[in-house]
Amino acid sequence: MSVQEINKHAVLPPIISRSDKEFLESMQRYIITETERVGCNEEGPADEYYIIYRNVFDKVIEYVTAYKSILTSIKKEYDAIIEMIKKDQRTAFCLHGKLKVLAAEPTTLVYHRKRTIQLEAKLKVIENNSSEIQLQIDKIKQLRAEYDVKEVKHLSSCKDPSKPIPGMILEESVNLDALNKYLKHLEDKYAEIKQLMSKKYVPVQRKAELEEEMIVKLKRRDVAESLNKELRFQFNELISLGEYEKAACFAATSPRRILQNIGTVNKFKAVGKIKGKPFPLLLFFEAMFSTSNAYRRPINAELTLEGIKCGLSEKRLDLVINWVTQERLTFSEAAADVICDYGEQHAHSKAKCLALAQVIYSECGLNNKAVLCLCKQGQIHEAMEYIQQFKDFTSDDLMQLIQLCPHYELIQCLTNEWNGKPPLLSFGLAILHLFSVDMKKVGIKLLQEINQGGKDAIEHLMINDLFCCLGRWQEVANICLQNGFDRLYNDIMSILRSQAGVTEISQEDDTVNLMQHVFW
Repeated sequence: MSVQEINKHAVLPPIISRSDKEFLESMQRYIITETERVGCNEEGPADEYYIIYRNVFDKVIEYVTAYKSILTSIKKEYDAIIEMIKKDQRTAFCLHGKLKVLAAEPTTLVYHRKRTIQLEAKLKVIENNSSEIQLQIDKIKQLRAEYDVKEVKHLSSCKDPSKPIPGMILEESVNLDALNKYLKHLEDKYAEIKQLMSKKYVPVQRKAELEEEMIVKLKRRDVAESLNKELRFQFNELISLGEYEKAACFAATSPRRILQNIGTVNKFKAVGKIKGKPFPLLLFFEAMFSTSNAYRRPINAELTLEGIKCGLSEKRLDLVINWVTQERLTFSEAAADVICDYGEQHAHSKAKCLALAQVIYSECGLNNKAVLCLCKQGQIHEAMEYIQQFKDFTSDDLMQLIQLCPHYELIQCLTNEWNGKPPLLSFGLAILHLFSVDMKKVGIKLLQEINQGGKDAIEHLMINDLFCCLGRWQEVANICLQNGFDRLYNDIMSILRSQAGVTEISQEDDTVNLMQHVFW
């Protein structure tokens, strides 16, 4: 066969071995998996793309041993070029910033000139006021000198020492006690006028000091305004460049907390979440709360609430716990309510949320909600100690507590003696309240528990109940009868009949008045 005949035939592709095919497929899967994991989009190359393909290149070099040296040299050249491009980009970014600073210098110069004109105008006003005040002072001095001259002439003309003292009759002017009393009156009047003058009038020297203080404060205000504008400009620049992590740290650590406000929070909310990147708003709150101990004043309640909401929205209860227990925050009822709601929605975190909310409620003085959190955690004894410590719980508060947390042990503790002190709540009134607010199941459970104790238990309960009158106990007995507790009904009625002067009141006889006093 000739060479021409051979060239007429198509060249067959090289036969790929099975191991090479598996290697190529594994590399392709690696590229797809890593790209999805880091969240790279298809709009252009990124550092993540470069890292992924650099790793693939390294694996190919390791696999193809025959071409390892040449491929390594090629990769080295590519890495050098990429590093040079990155360096050029950083240099360009720095030059861009310097260019903006240079461009802003004329604006700053105009602002300073304008401020100079304003201060000169203020200085003229102050000088005019000072001149007017000085004229008034000179006039007062002149009038005082004229008055002193007239007073001296008047005293020199008074030759009769027996002339009556103004404000006193002749008899009083020769009475030592009256003269001492009048002297005391004049001394008090003098002290009063002197004190009034010290409050109403300010010496000229003090005025000069006040003017100097005003000038210093105006300078501080101008510096603060300039710093505020500069910080906001830098912050907005970072946001516009997409440097959200740097912007979060910059705002959180801004001098005098200038950027720690709800406006900054709204800026980060507008940015939203970025795929493959940390939530900028959460970064802001992390940085801000971590530096709260460095300031004299705690972070305000509004930012505290927003931070807790942000942490819980990202399911970072661990961060919220650390913030509440370690940092300087301002707590509020709304913050504790948000934590409680999160616990209701996430059962596995409910206990932690209740404990955290209880701390905040206690700090805010919301004792009712603090006790409710303890009861929901099953800490009944701790709740009773809390109630005993803060003696501002009313019967209505305790009724609402058992309505929100109908725990048998809680009701038992409230309706029995505790640490040698009388019951805080009436068992009979508690039963009536539960049936009146459509909590019949809880009321029946309580009746079942007391029914198991027999007549002695109900008698002890009735004797120690100082709040429930006879008529109300008969209502409890009727509820027992209506719900199938016949024995308990008979026991209550038997105890009522056994009291001296007490008779059963039938439903038909509505003319008989019930005893309205406590019967033991």
